[in-house]
Amino acid sequence: MRIIRYLNEHSQAILAAVTNEGTVYPLPQEGLIELIQQANAQSVSPLSLVEFTISKSKPIQYSVEDLSLLVPIVAEEVWASGVTYERSRDARNYEATGGKLDATTFYDKIYEAERPEIFFKSTAARTVGPGQEVYIRRDSNWQTPEPELGLVINRDGEILGYTIGNDMSCRDIEGENPLYLPQAKMWKNSCSIGPAILLAESVTDPYNFDITCRIYRNDKLIVEGKANTNQLKRKFDELISFLIRDNEIFDGTVLLTGTCIIPSNDFTLLDGDQIEIEISNIGVLKNRVKLPNNILV
Repeated sequence: MRIIRYLNEHSQAILAAVTNEGTVYPLPQEGLIELIQQANAQSVSPLSLVEFTISKSKPIQYSVEDLSLLVPIVAEEVWASGVTYERSRDARNYEATGGKLDATTFYDKIYEAERPEIFFKSTAARTVGPGQEVYIRRDSNWQTPEPELGLVINRDGEILGYTIGNDMSCRDIEGENPLYLPQAKMWKNSCSIGPAILLAESVTDPYNFDITCRIYRNDKLIVEGKANTNQLKRKFDELISFLIRDNEIFDGTVLLTGTCIIPSNDFTLLDGDQIEIEISNIGVLKNRVKLPNNILV
């Protein structure tokens, strides 16, 4: 069962459930967290509450593709994990050494270390949803999307569901100096999530999600990559345990789990490119790339 948010004909944000057959049922709750809280209060699972609710209601006459989708959850904070896949380690080494692939760097150390790399990625104001524009920086010449599985968690670190995330990144800024990581990762519209949240109870094996990233330029496919979460170096519980260690997080926090799909080293995003990230059973997150004249509004 997937959970989405969309704008109805009155420009109201509506929470809805999407069945495996693609049928959309509006839900009475304002958001996922309220749904979870009501399920807990009734001592039932979120999936059971949703199934009971839709059994007593009628679906809308639109498919998900026809709706104006919003971010599936307004996350106060989005965090991200780095160097969780071997491919990511190799790419970071390439950036940091100027292409000396036989060099050993601190990225090798973090790949093998007990403590993972976890960094703050975005706030609700910087995060966009399906169909919205992601921005590229004006002071970077090497920018790529990072398609990632996102964990939607509560304040105790319990996984509530899974979503798709795009951790937009500046490879040249991060490669110049690791202390520039916040600037390489965080700016306006530098993160997107969506289009849905797959409830955790609906997932048999979270280490078997197929991930695909496609980038189009002038309607022509120029980049396509595939991966699977079974390639992850670290487990989700491990990443969450370090995120919440001596740290306060909020219900509905999103933790991105790292990328294994990285375009060729001569590729950079350009204004007008279209990014599509697909994860099995969750959906396709689509965003157009924009180079704004001035991001201050």
